[in-house]
Amino acid sequence: MSEHNMMPPEGINQHASTAGEGALTITGLIKKSGKISGYQLSDGSRITKDQGVEMARQNKIRGVAVATNQGTEYLRGLPDQADSNNLGNLPTVGS
Repeated sequence: MSEHNMMPPEGINQHASTAGEGALTITGLIKKSGKISGYQLSDGSRITKDQGVEMARQNKIRGVAVATNQGTEYLRGLPDQADSNNLGNLPTVGS
């Protein structure tokens, strides 16, 4: 696979969080009918998908970007060297 194919489509990210020290990370996914409906954060709290988008816009969650697909905002993990922190690789913690 070429490096170009590994990059997200141009313009997909609406906002990349610039959260620094003390910001929370996503540690688990909450799913309903197989789709992500929320997130568990590193402090143990659970938030909805919409709350996650708002927190990312406020730079309160590290390592994510807000993206839009067909008018719906959602979180995407920012690419880095680790696969273990990719949102798709996180455990499901609730439904």
